[in-house]
Amino acid sequence: MKVSDFLWVQTPDLWLDQALHNVDILLMDHANCEKKAASTALNLLYRYVEYPELLAQLSKLAREELRHFEQVLGFMKSRGIVYKQLSSSRYAGGLRKPVRTHEPSRLIDLMLVSAIVEARSCERFARLVSVLEPDLAEFYGSLLKSELRHFECYLGFARKISVGPIDERLAEFLEVEAELITSEDTDFRFHSGLPVQGFS
Repeated sequence: MKVSDFLWVQTPDLWLDQALHNVDILLMDHANCEKKAASTALNLLYRYVEYPELLAQLSKLAREELRHFEQVLGFMKSRGIVYKQLSSSRYAGGLRKPVRTHEPSRLIDLMLVSAIVEARSCERFARLVSVLEPDLAEFYGSLLKSELRHFECYLGFARKISVGPIDERLAEFLEVEAELITSEDTDFRFHSGLPVQGFS
């Protein structure tokens, strides 16, 4: 499945403009996103030991995310970018708000949220390839296959463990995600929405 067919909205051009003017923040927050993605996979791996097939995939996924983190650090170092603490965007927290608290519904929802995050990352990588300088564009292009695979892993497992269709539930999360991407944000981040005056 193409992420462009999966997601309800495309990354706004205004976000791409901000990315070009804030490459240091883009890389710093991308590094943070890779750490968080690895942490999410590890947390799921620890909590849901009753799914051996999932454990194997999550272990591989976490390693890949940490490898990407190391690669981003390398690009930051080559550009003399000092890794600073950044506030988190509202994106992940906003997506997680509708997650149910009872099992296995909670796990299904977490799988859907993770699939959407990976799909959005993949979509943004593809958009960035067309506007960034060659070395960064090549790097982001190299991440597309793994991000697509991570998206498919999470979505496929949500479908596998659910006793019924998940399309309606998935649509609820995609609606939330579309609102987060197309509404205004005051801070530029990898998953931020539209820029407003004072965007930094």
